Amino acid sequence: MTLIKSISGIRGTIGGKAGEGLSPLDVVKFTSAFGTWAAKRSGKKKIVIGRDARLSGEMVNNLVIGTLQGLGIDVIDLGLSTTPTVEIAVPKEAAAGGIIITASHNPKQWNALKLLNNDGEFISDADGKEVLDIAEASDFEFADVDDLGKVTRDNSYCDKHIADVLALPLVDKDAVAKANLSVVIDCVNSTGGIFVPALLSALGVKTVHKLFCEPDGHFPHNPEPLPENLRDLSKEVVDKKADLGIAVDPDVDRLAFVAEDGSMFGEEYTLVTVADYVLQQTKGNTVSNLSSTRALRDVTEKAGGTYQAAAVGEVNVVNKMKETNAVIGGEGNGGVIYPELHYGRDALVGIALFLTHLAKTGKAVSQLRATYPSYHISKNKITLTEGMDIDALLAKVEEKYKNQHYSTIDGLKIEFDKEWVHLRRSNTEPIIRIYSEASSEQVADSLANKIIADIKEILQVQ
Repeated sequence: MTLIKSISGIRGTIGGKAGEGLSPLDVVKFTSAFGTWAAKRSGKKKIVIGRDARLSGEMVNNLVIGTLQGLGIDVIDLGLSTTPTVEIAVPKEAAAGGIIITASHNPKQWNALKLLNNDGEFISDADGKEVLDIAEASDFEFADVDDLGKVTRDNSYCDKHIADVLALPLVDKDAVAKANLSVVIDCVNSTGGIFVPALLSALGVKTVHKLFCEPDGHFPHNPEPLPENLRDLSKEVVDKKADLGIAVDPDVDRLAFVAEDGSMFGEEYTLVTVADYVLQQTKGNTVSNLSSTRALRDVTEKAGGTYQAAAVGEVNVVNKMKETNAVIGGEGNGGVIYPELHYGRDALVGIALFLTHLAKTGKAVSQLRATYPSYHISKNKITLTEGMDIDALLAKVEEKYKNQHYSTIDGLKIEFDKEWVHLRRSNTEPIIRIYSEASSEQVADSLANKIIADIKEILQVQ
């Protein structure tokens, strides 16, 4: 059983003893702390909640609602929803904050509380520490019976979210409809199965083949939209002679595409492609995290903009985007952040902008992919062992490569001309992630293996 408290929220496995997983007691404890913090910080007593379709969602949702009511906080319950939809709803409802009940790409045994401030953005690291301190001290007070919060159920936000996407100047519904696209979608039996077909219909896409679109929480495969998990989608695209495939994760903030020939477009290139389209229409800067492809930098500089890298974590990317006045940004895991709509990863706006770009170019998806710089990322990990001093380990790797250009704003990133390797502790799992990028898969793997060998050698000496 695992319980992880981090900048990404409160995340854990369902079942087991309190404090060892995301038990009902833990849900109540951390919801109480967040509700107390949000009401005090904003002076408001209203919180928006929504959930993905995973099996434990209803149970956690009921606990969250009851706890917030007990604090005297009114609840706007969006029911089955998406992370970006809740982000949009919070400021529309003038709420104190939001809670999204989702473990994002994690398997079915996981769930989490993603926490939003009154702007509908993820709370900062400092804010998160305040919430944790309140939780640990049980520093919350519940309302008298006459002052309990009220619950309003609102399922209008799918339509509201889609309407906001279609209202964007760079989304061309007519161009998408005219392209007469045939699309296959894999929504991993979560809420994308509700929202993605509705978006495509609103965009005028008439031919939509659905894979795993029943929002019952029975994930048919690992829900992370990585190539190894999208084989069914790839096959269906070829079998249906479709123009492309679209995959989203359970809470619809990550987005990946499959080309018409069944090949993977590459989740790293979701943001690159959308950014290319945006930069063609709107001059400006871009941001992604340190573990994302260099291709975004190449596309940005070609368009006359400036690229900046942020620490991993959506809130860090958003902060850097605001600091640099970026017109587009996100993360290489298929997360598109388009501030014209809101500061949050949003697969729906990513789909709309991508399809507009595709329609306007008149290219096949594989041809569009071929227009971008070709880099390959090798993603590896090392499982943490008890007592491992990660900071000391990274410091020794840093010393070994001190003559290279490197960054320590988030773990350790070492650059070798246009190649790089990034080592960092995961915010959501007990592992060290090792990402490397180069112009070929073989070179990227070789670079990763070299660093892994260095780490093993250091550990043997310790």
